[in-house]
Amino acid sequence: MRYSACIEWLFAAESPDFAGRIHAAKAAGLDAVEFWRYSNKDVAAIETALRATGLPLSSILCEPIVPLTDVSAHPRFLESVRRSLAMAQRLGAPVIIAQAGDDQAGLSRAEQHAAIVKVLKEAAGLMAGSGVVLALEPLNDRVDHPGYYLTSTEEGLDIIDEVSRPEVRLLYDIYHAAVMGETIEVLEGRLDRVVHVHLADAPGRGEPGSGAMDWSDRLDWLDQRGYAGFVGLEYKPTIGTVEGLQFRF
Repeated sequence: MRYSACIEWLFAAESPDFAGRIHAAKAAGLDAVEFWRYSNKDVAAIETALRATGLPLSSILCEPIVPLTDVSAHPRFLESVRRSLAMAQRLGAPVIIAQAGDDQAGLSRAEQHAAIVKVLKEAAGLMAGSGVVLALEPLNDRVDHPGYYLTSTEEGLDIIDEVSRPEVRLLYDIYHAAVMGETIEVLEGRLDRVVHVHLADAPGRGEPGSGAMDWSDRLDWLDQRGYAGFVGLEYKPTIGTVEGLQFRF
């Protein structure tokens, strides 16, 4: 497996300097880094650190975050895709992560599902030929994201299939799926739709081994079926970051 450190949380205690966390990830032997928003970061410093370490940037967030479930917000989302695509190309990130947004009061799930498909097809057109993929992310609404629309990996995969464009794929978050009671087998036969994976233990969203989830079995399942993308370590360390990375060995 290739591991990408989400430096929003990893190395945060060890390095208040954000770009310094890239150097820390390199020293710890990680394969890549990722983070969320670029708009609140010193992008020039990040560029310098990526260049100095040679670490790739595996993903960034598509921002500003706009609800795909709300048709009236679609023009704003497409503008966020344009801006985030330009930043991804500048920093060499192959993936930008999109969130579906909250469940819209007064609209059926079928209407919101259709709205997401529609705007992702439009976004795919903007990204054609760029080499960058837009990753739709299901999240849990039981602990971390109450009110969020897309909590089902299966529905997320259905959306990807309906969009039917190589520029749009799924982000599979092991933690969020486990909180929603899903097993890894939800990906059976459709793993090729997944472009990026996130990992944290549950409960607690700490490093692997801090909770009670069968995270090792889930990683083995992905590995045995040929998943070749990054596994983003998106967890809140409960011990020192480097100490918590020992699960890899």
